[in-house]
Amino acid sequence: MSTAISYQPPGALWPKILFQDKDVLVVEKPSGLLSNPGRAPELQDSVQTRLAAQFPQLYLIHRLDMATSGLMVFALRRKAEAALKQQFAGRSIDKTYLARVAGVPMPAAGCIDVPLGPVPDLPAGSAPRHQVCFHSGKAAMTYYHTLWHNKDSALLQLKPISGRSHQLRVHLLHLGHPILGDAIYANAAQQQAAPRLLLHATKLAFFQPYSGERLEFFCPPDLTDFGLATLPALISDEQMLKL
Repeated sequence: MSTAISYQPPGALWPKILFQDKDVLVVEKPSGLLSNPGRAPELQDSVQTRLAAQFPQLYLIHRLDMATSGLMVFALRRKAEAALKQQFAGRSIDKTYLARVAGVPMPAAGCIDVPLGPVPDLPAGSAPRHQVCFHSGKAAMTYYHTLWHNKDSALLQLKPISGRSHQLRVHLLHLGHPILGDAIYANAAQQQAAPRLLLHATKLAFFQPYSGERLEFFCPPDLTDFGLATLPALISDEQMLKL
């Protein structure tokens, strides 16, 4: 498994702005671009810094892993920042991801409920890693549902209930079905089976901080990257929550 950090962000057309009002900004993040700048000079390019050139008053609400693509929301006012962070903390934000994984999970749907924590004492310069940790880890829960599969892999819909670092990646590794293209948790063959980490934040829903209106956004993944000609229809939230 690879541990070194290699940063080659995509071109300046990203991120794509999908929605804007006076309080919030919803964008599509590409795989390979940091959500916010890192500490090192070579890690300053990010979704946040690129957007800040156009939106000087911009507040980071949540993050996606560098290799993950899909929907992110930013606040454009301080009060909106507080309201959105409260929604994330209260778990009223509705997040749905798609992932293509190695193998076919059995059963086809279920809940992964194991605590997670960081891997300690990593070598300097290594990418952060997390692991299942029953002794001191924090509670983490992920619902999954198989949308499609062939004999070698499956497309899963994922709904994280908590928001731990690398939660989906480590939970699927624990399930025995790491995400294809995962340079940290997949083995060499599973990494080489995809051009990138096949994890995409496809749906995001929250309440507008001022009006209270429910806003819902859907962003399909790059089907070429995912190796699919068409995208299977997503099941409803109500079905997923009954798993």
